Amino acid sequence: MAKSVRNKVAWIAFVLLAIGIGLYPLSYLLATEDFGLLLSKSDELLASSVWTIAFYGHISFGGLALLIGWSQFIKKLRAKKLGLHRNLGKVYVFAALISGLCGVYLGFFATGGIIPSIGFICLGIIWLLTTLRAYVAIKQKDLSLHQGMMIYSYAACFAAVTLRIWLPLLSILFGEFLIAYKIVAWLCWVPNMIFAHLWVRKKGLTLD
Repeated sequence: MAKSVRNKVAWIAFVLLAIGIGLYPLSYLLATEDFGLLLSKSDELLASSVWTIAFYGHISFGGLALLIGWSQFIKKLRAKKLGLHRNLGKVYVFAALISGLCGVYLGFFATGGIIPSIGFICLGIIWLLTTLRAYVAIKQKDLSLHQGMMIYSYAACFAAVTLRIWLPLLSILFGEFLIAYKIVAWLCWVPNMIFAHLWVRKKGLTLD
């Protein structure tokens, strides 16, 4: 009984965090002046139309993917409303691919140099590859591979949440944003991938 309650609480927290951070890009879209991560960017970079399009593409479509992606793991939705599940899945794949591509590009301009750049580029590539594999797998009716890759894909997507949990904690711990940012570029997604791997194993999904 206690385990069931813990699982429900964990699920509710998971969904609320996904929705909350999924809506967070609205603050950038509605803001009248730069704030947040934009304050760490140079005037030259902020003046680049390509970088600006990539930035807003990344946060907008990434937010959309985060907002709807959790619904793909609801068994009752898949069982009772398969059409809705499929349509939401298509929107998620499209949003993830756009955001992932923009994220890889933005990674080359990450604040803090090569360490965070490599971290964010790796995250973007992993998100793209797992999402594509999940899509191809369901087209080939390989349900096990599809489910496994979707777990990995959303774990990569959820890095947007874990980044915003770790970054302020690390900034307080080290007393410097740049050090915290270099660490969080990896910490925001590597543990997520480990968790996804354990979840896939627990479910007995075959990824061959």
